[in-house]
Amino acid sequence: MEVKLRTVRSLVRRLSEATDEPSIAAAVAETRLMSKHDSEIRLPLAEAGAVPLLSKHLRAGSMASSSIQEDAAASLLNLSIAARESLMSTPGLIDALGNALKLPNMAAQHAAATLYSLLCVDSYRPIIGSKRPILSSLISLLKSPVSTRSTKDALKALFGVSLYPLNRPTLVDLGAVSALFSLIVKDGRSGIVEDVTAVIAQIAGCGESVDAFRKVAGVRVLVDLIEPMTGASERSRENAAAALLNLVTAGGERAAGDLREVGGAEDTVIEMARDDSTSARGKTKAEALVKVLESVKRIGRHDSWMSGSFDEDEDDHRPSPPTSASSFSMSRSSISHGWS
Repeated sequence: MEVKLRTVRSLVRRLSEATDEPSIAAAVAETRLMSKHDSEIRLPLAEAGAVPLLSKHLRAGSMASSSIQEDAAASLLNLSIAARESLMSTPGLIDALGNALKLPNMAAQHAAATLYSLLCVDSYRPIIGSKRPILSSLISLLKSPVSTRSTKDALKALFGVSLYPLNRPTLVDLGAVSALFSLIVKDGRSGIVEDVTAVIAQIAGCGESVDAFRKVAGVRVLVDLIEPMTGASERSRENAAAALLNLVTAGGERAAGDLREVGGAEDTVIEMARDDSTSARGKTKAEALVKVLESVKRIGRHDSWMSGSFDEDEDDHRPSPPTSASSFSMSRSSISHGWS
């Protein structure tokens, strides 16, 4: 290990002292290569000061070449596996990643993947979610991806952001709902739709989503995904049911009314709940949605009869508010992640 530590110190010194583009490029490229293939060197590299030396090439105003930017972002992704705390404690690191998301090269993809890696830590979600420019750039990456992989990495990062409930209204405000449903309609690839619906299921768990879903006919799209004849994957069907459940739970009668307005929607949900070929998770979500719809309907009749008077027992019949984010849709482990 001592040999590796000497190598780390030498490499960090090169990163620090390099001044011309060829020497900078060589040092950053070697950092990427070593951090990819040697897991034992990642934490020592971060602790020796490599993170700020790499992130400076991603900051606004940096004159680094595309290859240096891509290698720097990939190196940070590799280091994030073992040194998330070091990355988060580096001043300006998150903003540098946010700037990298706007770059017209593979650095954007690596930056999105790095953010997803950091978002695996619960306590980092409100911090990253408070950075509106970063969320906006992730959404923009869905609209103008630099590669198919960048779309998937942006979706993973948005999934991580949306696991923190207070981030969801911000995502709605920034136009995430429209961008996500556009991907379903325009892309259609099974793997993409599965990841998109996982994010949608999380964002649906806030009241602000109701109007946003209306603008893009989101409820109808989700009902179509549940319908077995459309050929959606089982995971997409599960996520679509989870999204509708969260939307109705958070949006109450308004969201329930939107669902009922879609012809045959309730029958489709009931069929999913009763179909023995439906996955266990899908049945659970569909059954819960049927119960919530019935509960909301009862509350509507009760409120009309009471004409606004207060009943201490009324809340016993209200649908429960959304619980923990992880209970709404696919778990973090169900979205695979790769390193560069």
